[in-house]
Amino acid sequence: MDVNPLSNKIIGLAIEVHKNLGPGLLESAYCECLSYEIRKSGLYVESQKALPIIYKDIKLEHGYRLDLLVENKLVLELKTVECFTEVHFAQILTYLKLGNYPLGLLINFHTKTLKEGIKRFINQNHIDSYDQ
Repeated sequence: MDVNPLSNKIIGLAIEVHKNLGPGLLESAYCECLSYEIRKSGLYVESQKALPIIYKDIKLEHGYRLDLLVENKLVLELKTVECFTEVHFAQILTYLKLGNYPLGLLINFHTKTLKEGIKRFINQNHIDSYDQ
C-alpha cells in the first residue's frame, strides 16, 4: 500500500480510538489501542521499535524508540499534550531521517476532536514514494 492511502487509513483508525476513549488518558493507552486497531485491520505494526543512531562509523543501539511503525514505512508518534511544540516536530523529522522512513504522523490525543491533533510529515528524501 502506498503511503498516502496508508496514512489515511491510520488516521481513520486513530479517530476511531479517540471517539471510543476520548481525551485524558496516558499516551501508552492510546498506543496500545491504536496498535490493536491497526493489527485488526490487517496491517503490520511494530510498537516501541528501536531506532539506532548511526554516527560516522559507530552505531549506537540505544538511540530512540518509535511509538509505532506501520508497514515499515509510516512512523506514528503519539502525544497527549496541550499543544504541539517545535520539539515535537523536530523529534518526528529526526525519526524519519534516522530510519529513512517516507512519512510520519504526529498525533495528539489530548484534543476535543482528533482532527485538530494530527500533523503529517514527509521525508523529503522519499518524495517519489507518494501518489501524485
